[in-house]
Amino acid sequence: MTKVQTTRRILKLVLLVAGAVGMAACQFAGSGAARGELAETEGAPAPQDGQAVVIENDSELPPAYPHRLYELHFHAHGGVSAFHWRVEKGALPPGMKLDDSGLLRGEPERPGEFQFTVSVTDGGNRESAVQKGFILRVVAALAINWKVPARVNGNRIEGSVEVSNTSPDDMDLTFVVLAVAGNGRATAIGYQHFKLRRGTVAMELPFGETLPHGGYVVHVDAVGEVAPKKLIYRDRMETPRPLQVTVGP
Repeated sequence: MTKVQTTRRILKLVLLVAGAVGMAACQFAGSGAARGELAETEGAPAPQDGQAVVIENDSELPPAYPHRLYELHFHAHGGVSAFHWRVEKGALPPGMKLDDSGLLRGEPERPGEFQFTVSVTDGGNRESAVQKGFILRVVAALAINWKVPARVNGNRIEGSVEVSNTSPDDMDLTFVVLAVAGNGRATAIGYQHFKLRRGTVAMELPFGETLPHGGYVVHVDAVGEVAPKKLIYRDRMETPRPLQVTVGP
């Protein structure tokens, strides 16, 4: 083999080796880039499947009335699955409960203002729980209060009360005032029967009667009936101690 042929062969081998090294470098670089892209993808936060859960109901709920059925559905939007509801803090009015489905239902046993916190979870996952505070007022549908507290005036016991109907219905009202003596004998010193219109507030009802000498506890009773709905409302009060009539009739 001549010197020229040998030189050409060496150059050819060099070129072949250089090409192989370059190709390997390109493959390595491409592989590293792919690994870098994969690492970046794995480290990125997962996309959200749904929007944040929001409770839609206003904080102040519609009023309820004692011994009258109350139903209200809590609603929320967002999330990706079924909602689950429960009371987290505070207390519902006695006689009412909140179902897992978000239905608040029952017949309140007494008037008052009740504050409580409700939570909703998306698919039962407690980590996704969202809370909101609520106020539910149980309003006395029929209420009586002293306007002029029962008192002795000579040989009479007299006074007046205020009556209110805050229910959504007109009601047939029976109003009775009794003076009960120490021996248990009761004397009517006030009576009225009329239709008490809804929305009536603080209507004054007077009472009074002449009584024999003695001590009397005054009992005031009001009964309101809504016949079409088979509803009956009651309220009552009495003097804290006997009133003494010392002047004869």
